[in-house]
Amino acid sequence: MSYMTCLIEIKCPNCKLPFIGKNGFSRKGVPRYLCHNNQCRTKSFMLEYCYNACVPKVKEQAIEMAINGSGIRDTSRVLEISKTTVISTLKAKEASLIQVNPNIKTLKLSSESEVRVKLACDVAELDEQWSFVGSKSNQRWLWLAIDHVTGVVLAYVFGRRKDKIFNKLKALLEPFGIQKFCTDDWGAYTRNIDEDKHIIGKKNTQKIERKNLNFRTWIKRLTRKTICFSKLEKMHDIVIGLLINKIEFGVNIHAKTHI
Repeated sequence: MSYMTCLIEIKCPNCKLPFIGKNGFSRKGVPRYLCHNNQCRTKSFMLEYCYNACVPKVKEQAIEMAINGSGIRDTSRVLEISKTTVISTLKAKEASLIQVNPNIKTLKLSSESEVRVKLACDVAELDEQWSFVGSKSNQRWLWLAIDHVTGVVLAYVFGRRKDKIFNKLKALLEPFGIQKFCTDDWGAYTRNIDEDKHIIGKKNTQKIERKNLNFRTWIKRLTRKTICFSKLEKMHDIVIGLLINKIEFGVNIHAKTHI
């Protein structure tokens, strides 16, 4: 009986280049490989992993599932990784989240006495969206501001339905030089927005109401009637923040650092 030798080309899972060398064995005897591409971030990898969380892209899938309606247990079952791994993966993204859209272009306007910065937004829609953490008595509100013309999210904050939290959002919006604010008749708006800049009525907040509906569709935690809710405010804010950063701000949420 004759035998044939079969050679398998091994490529780096990150850069896809075949510049690979041996790098010993794991504790269970599985061969390790090393990518010799100096510009590649992958230091060592294996062709077979004993735990799915070590497989490239699995943790990225966990994040994508979280912002597309899957709970922690759903993600754990589908990807066959532990709930602790899913939670730690999401928590690791907290420091990289941003609350103000970085894509709004600035235009410097010079005058004799000062240099002003004008941003491409004159009218904004504001609204708050209800959710809870742990129990319905512990309310957690998402305060949102969008461009009235384009519907692009400008900034967001989390907190109670109080004037103090709205003022945090208002402070984030100051650099935009917004001339008009369209809101409902909630008291926090009437008390903290100048009357000549304030437009009250559902007629001018249709885009942000639609945006709220989209978020409820994507995120289980924002659904009005759901058994999927966060037990920690941190997890609640991270998952919704990841959705806004990716969908609205266009940020690469899988990158290690954001600029």
